[in-house]
Amino acid sequence: MSLSENLIGQLSDAIGWAPAWSITATMLVAAAILAVVFHGGALGILTAVFSHRAIYVQTLLRRTRRLTRVITIFAAGALVLQVAPLGEGARSLWSSVLGAVFFAIAGWIAMSAVHIASDVYLARFRIDVADNLRARKHVTQIRILRRVADTTIILLSLGAGLMTFESVRQYGVSIFASAGAAGLVLGFAARPVLENLIAGIQIAVTQPIRIDDAVVVEGEWGWIEEITGTYVVIRIWDWRRLVVPLSYFIQNPFTNWTRESASIIGTVFLHADYTLPVEELRAYFSELVKEQPLWDGKVAVMQVTDATERTIEIRALVSARTSPEAWDLRCNVREKLVAWIRENRPESLPQVRSSAMDDWRTCANGAIGDVVMENADDMN
Repeated sequence: MSLSENLIGQLSDAIGWAPAWSITATMLVAAAILAVVFHGGALGILTAVFSHRAIYVQTLLRRTRRLTRVITIFAAGALVLQVAPLGEGARSLWSSVLGAVFFAIAGWIAMSAVHIASDVYLARFRIDVADNLRARKHVTQIRILRRVADTTIILLSLGAGLMTFESVRQYGVSIFASAGAAGLVLGFAARPVLENLIAGIQIAVTQPIRIDDAVVVEGEWGWIEEITGTYVVIRIWDWRRLVVPLSYFIQNPFTNWTRESASIIGTVFLHADYTLPVEELRAYFSELVKEQPLWDGKVAVMQVTDATERTIEIRALVSARTSPEAWDLRCNVREKLVAWIRENRPESLPQVRSSAMDDWRTCANGAIGDVVMENADDMN
């Protein structure tokens, strides 16, 4: 007989008066406490050993602290239940519980591995720089695939854990084996989840949208702020948030201004009188754009794009590195152009020429008066 068996036998004799469930509970609590103490000591030793080197090992130990603690407690509990005074029914129940916990821990390990690997991969990319197209592409792809992986791991772990119980396993088999109404109800209930899951995979692969893209959705202009496993958060220009299901971007048309590049062309429209010297305004516009720090030096064009019965329409195109900078650049250029026209060519501002109408009415009234006088003379 081994030493451990002798100790367990002596302990059973000492507390043999207590019921089996209380003995088992006491043993589990004691094992959990010892496991936590052991885990804390081991983690402290490893942290001290790698305190001045292997920064990645320190990060790994810090991020898996809770996971390794749960694993240690689970191992101690499994060992205790092997020698606990349990009957066949209770031992079978605890065996199923341990199996479910094992699958939950396995899923936790898989999710932690996915998160750590994705974070290490994304550490090389920055989306807070001007030319961030490549970084946004990888960040969007990895984040969506990580959420899809999390959802898959959770579903598999939950299903495997529940199937360790005999009653649940039989019920699950009867549902999945059935081709009747239960299967149809389950399919319709899971449709939104599966639809968004598949849409997430499609978006990760084809990437019609990326993190920080400038888009127009449902008439609202904003930036892609977050892409989750089921929905997309769009930050509107006035700080509102538009929440859209993932499947929307697969099934509906929308505008993506930064699909191929973070650079964007802004448009400024002006309306002026026909007397405006366009060449002078164009020369001022060229000098103005060169002084703007937000201009990326690529596009600066001014053209007359329309002419109505009262005014001409002038369109100025300017390019910037990002959509927020393009918005500010458009506002600055518009303000400066309006100020130049007002100060240098005020007569070229939009106006209604009522004086011509007054002259016509004066002439018409004079002609009518002459006709009346002539008729009166004839009558006399």
